[in-house]
Amino acid sequence: MGMKRILIIGCGGAGKSTLSRELSRTLNLPLVHLDYLFWKPGWVQSEKAEFKQILKSELKKDSWIIDGNYARTMSLRMRYADTVIFLDFNRWICTWRVLKRWLFNKGGEQAVGCPHKVDFDFLRYILKYPQKSRTEVLQLMKSNKDGCQWITLKSSAEVEEWLRNGLPQEGS
Repeated sequence: MGMKRILIIGCGGAGKSTLSRELSRTLNLPLVHLDYLFWKPGWVQSEKAEFKQILKSELKKDSWIIDGNYARTMSLRMRYADTVIFLDFNRWICTWRVLKRWLFNKGGEQAVGCPHKVDFDFLRYILKYPQKSRTEVLQLMKSNKDGCQWITLKSSAEVEEWLRNGLPQEGS
């Protein structure tokens, strides 16, 4: 199956942005970070209708890699995707990675004008991810299993192995 429209989803700290950048380089596909579409400078949220309109225009393009969860638009994005990569990492690993990024990688932005931050709400989201968001993803996976290819990766080692051996070769 071709990989021209790829969603990368998973808990905060699982490595969605890192994997999406790597795939964008490897597969030569345009990269769209949902955070860049949703957040305005100073952590100001886009209006829901505005965000959905911008997202729809991206989805209609011939190819892309979109990283981010944004549950309320997940089913919309799945209608356009040919591949969903679900980074199903342990929440404690994700929490550690987020804290490490915040503590040691000062600088950088989550979106334009939105410096990386860690707050209680974000940590709570990560810790509750298995009970709420992961369950929703698994339900979507069951209900969309015929619509697109699902790839579930559970660790950094699995991601590395898949990058080495699981990507389609050029021309396939």
